[in-house]
Amino acid sequence: MELLKGKENIEKAKSLEVAEEAREESWKYPSFVGDLFTGKLRWELVFPFPAQGPEDKRIGDEFLKKLETFLKTRVDADAIDRNSLIPDSVMQGLRELGCFGLKIPKEYGGLGLSQINYNRAMAMVASHCGSTAVLLSAHQSIGVPQPLKLFGTKAQKEKYLPLFAKGAISAFALTEPEVGSDPAKMSTTAMPIENENFYLINGQKLWCTNGTIADVIVVMAKTPPKIVNGKEKTQITAFIVEKNMPGFEVAHRCSFMGLKGIQNGLLKFHDVKVPKENIIWGLGQGLKLALITLNTGRMTVPAACTAMAKKSLLIARDWSNKRVQWGAPIGHHEAITSKISLMTATTFAMDSVTWLASAMVDGGKVDVRLEAAMAKLFCTEAAWRIADDSVQIRGGRGYETADSLRGRGEEPIPVERFLRDARINLIIEGTSEIMHLFIAREAIDPHLKRILPILSSRTSLADKIKKIGEAFWHYAFWYPRQWMYLSRWRKHAKVSPAVKRHIRFVEKTSHKLARNLFHAMAIHQQGLEKRQQILARFVNIGTDLFAMAATCSHAAYLVSQNPSDRGPEELADLFCREATLRIQREFLAQRRNDDKMIYRIGRKMLEGKYQWLETGIVK
Repeated sequence: MELLKGKENIEKAKSLEVAEEAREESWKYPSFVGDLFTGKLRWELVFPFPAQGPEDKRIGDEFLKKLETFLKTRVDADAIDRNSLIPDSVMQGLRELGCFGLKIPKEYGGLGLSQINYNRAMAMVASHCGSTAVLLSAHQSIGVPQPLKLFGTKAQKEKYLPLFAKGAISAFALTEPEVGSDPAKMSTTAMPIENENFYLINGQKLWCTNGTIADVIVVMAKTPPKIVNGKEKTQITAFIVEKNMPGFEVAHRCSFMGLKGIQNGLLKFHDVKVPKENIIWGLGQGLKLALITLNTGRMTVPAACTAMAKKSLLIARDWSNKRVQWGAPIGHHEAITSKISLMTATTFAMDSVTWLASAMVDGGKVDVRLEAAMAKLFCTEAAWRIADDSVQIRGGRGYETADSLRGRGEEPIPVERFLRDARINLIIEGTSEIMHLFIAREAIDPHLKRILPILSSRTSLADKIKKIGEAFWHYAFWYPRQWMYLSRWRKHAKVSPAVKRHIRFVEKTSHKLARNLFHAMAIHQQGLEKRQQILARFVNIGTDLFAMAATCSHAAYLVSQNPSDRGPEELADLFCREATLRIQREFLAQRRNDDKMIYRIGRKMLEGKYQWLETGIVK
């Protein structure tokens, strides 16, 4: 047992080392969320709400008008779900519209849309057909075009980007049958041959969206390790692989609970010979490339989730007015009214978070790694609840398929399809659990940078004394400011008293969050990374604070544009009230919880101590 535990610790340390190597350590630009965890509110990054410029909006409006017509007239989302296939006619129509080159610069033949317009397009597609949205998103949010735009050579861009703009399809291959979020265990290899002018790729990649139909794929593979200070360092490198390269095989197309039309599969590589010119960025840069690509790439997910929430809200409102039970429309009964009320406020918050984060990407003056992760976490969790509530409101008709409803003469409303399609969003491009850990790691980083060198055995005594002095003076000033502080709110926008109250709550609570995070660091030190329940609560608090700030800013902007309509502030008020209650519960749970007992029972279950619960079932 001790031997197994020792081996487990060695593997875990290696995995953490690989993950740390891939992290972006420096912050070139400020981050609202990053500073939020340290008790510093950069309101100027949120207020005023960064509205889309008129010219960019005009470009987006013109494209969306054509896209909406295409979706309505040529894309049968229920047929795609039923047949598990996006027809060639739809694929060709998408090519003609330029949908495979939405983010590709105009100089390479693409449409060169801004992040906001790209997300608007993805949102519209997602509101109609999730499978088509994922096809387009996987192609250009994380597929070959995005890393090429960020890190590709001139030759790589000139060769591939025009192909994608014309409709060639791309994919991103990282996950393996035995490897999800732990790249240290990656088994796909790329070994140099012919004086390192070529590499032979061998291995398998699983759940590669678009992989079964892709023309070009980004493949992550282990290249020979490099030696640093006498120690081997794992090297993960990104390669451009074309489907016509000998040795590339589509071994299996996967089928899922939802998104029936996506082309996702198991890919195999047998001595696939790739020239060194197909390496993106450089040897050993693959995992960092993947993480940076995902920073903006995962922004499509909140946009799609928000659109699905809006469609669900429209369906729920319409049905709640039509359906009469006990002498009144079901929407007039408090149980249903309450659901619709919270769905409405939450959808407004999702909308606010999505477009704030998208504008930050376009502005290029904010480090969005945490904003994007939080937008993804917040919107995916909220969209799942809203989809579930929509099914509940529609009742039996919510559980029935659109084809069945159509078959018996009713309006074919695909609520159950929306529920099935929405579920994957809590998993793809970083599960909710991984998002919690990623955000938590970045949140505690300012403290780790000061504390870890002091605890490290590699730090000399003289350096330790220096680091202790620096940490002491930092916290001597920083910590008291988390109790006694001057407000950084400088009336960046005119808001109602109700909304201003929530702004003050965000500011006050950010200091409380910073204090509690520091206390947890002091108590658990390096062991805090194992206390995932504690970290998750901190992240949940920070996520709600970010959503509150975005919602208040968005409401203030909308009211400034139309002072006669106070609806946005009303929705912001309701969302913030509910978020405040959640935050208070999370703080309480940090002091009073059953984390140790929950963990203990979970481990006992894994060890087979409760197998008597598994009787009376078909095994």
